[in-house]
Amino acid sequence: MADDDAYGHEILNHFRGKPSFEVVERDDGYVNVSRGADSYFSDYNKWESHEKSAMLYAKGRCLDIGCGAGRVLLHMQKTGQYAMGIDSSPLAIKVCRLRGARNARVMSINEIGGLQKGSFESIIMFGNNFGLFSSMANARKLLDAMRKLTSASATIIAESRDPYLTENPAHLKYHSRNRKAGRMPGQLRIRIRYMQYKGRWFDYLLVSKSEMKDMLRGTGWYVKKFIDSKGYRKNGIYIAIIRKVAKAP
Repeated sequence: MADDDAYGHEILNHFRGKPSFEVVERDDGYVNVSRGADSYFSDYNKWESHEKSAMLYAKGRCLDIGCGAGRVLLHMQKTGQYAMGIDSSPLAIKVCRLRGARNARVMSINEIGGLQKGSFESIIMFGNNFGLFSSMANARKLLDAMRKLTSASATIIAESRDPYLTENPAHLKYHSRNRKAGRMPGQLRIRIRYMQYKGRWFDYLLVSKSEMKDMLRGTGWYVKKFIDSKGYRKNGIYIAIIRKVAKAP
C-alpha cells in the first residue's frame, strides 16, 4: 500500500470500521482537521439538499470524477443509471469495488483525454471537486477534453466553494500572497495527511460564482444555474449546473 495515498488509507480504514479523520495541510503551514470520512460513504437519503437537487440534472451515461468511496456510483447503480467513477487514489478505488461499484478505475482528472470520445452525457464533480481543475490554464485544457468525451447536450455538475466568504486572517493573507504571485486568490497548494501517511502536494482551486463564469467563457461551456448549499452564506459551498453549448464559440 502506497505511503503517499493518505486519502486512500483514511477511506480504507473507515470502511474497515477503524477511526478516520482527515488533515488538510496547506503550503503556508495552515492545517484543517475534518470530522472523518462519513460523508464519503453516505447513502442518498443522507446527502445534502443541494446535492439531491443537482442530481436531477444527471442524465444518461455519467462520469464521476473524484469518486472517493463510491457513494455516487452506488446510488446510480441502484437507480439503474450507468456511471463510471475515476479517482487518483488506488485505495479509494479498491474500496469502491469492495462496496460493489462495478465500474471504478484509477485515473487522474488529467488523464480523461484518453477516454472514448462522446462516451458520456453527464460529468459529476461533487465534494468541491471543481477544485481538481487546479488553475485557470489547466481548467481550459480539461474543459476542452470534456467537450470531446461528452455528447452534444452534455452537463457538468460541479461543486465548489467561494473562497471570499471568510474573515479568517490566515485565508485572507493567503489570498493576498496568491495575488502577488500571479495566482488566483483561491488557488491552494495542499496535501492530505492521515496517521503516518502523507499525500503528495497538489494544486486545488476554489472559485466564486463570477470567477467560475469567467473561467468558462470561450470554452464551449456555460453556467445554466447555481444551487446553493443550505448554509451557503456561512460555508460558501454551491453546485454549478454547467451546460455545453451547441457549438464552441
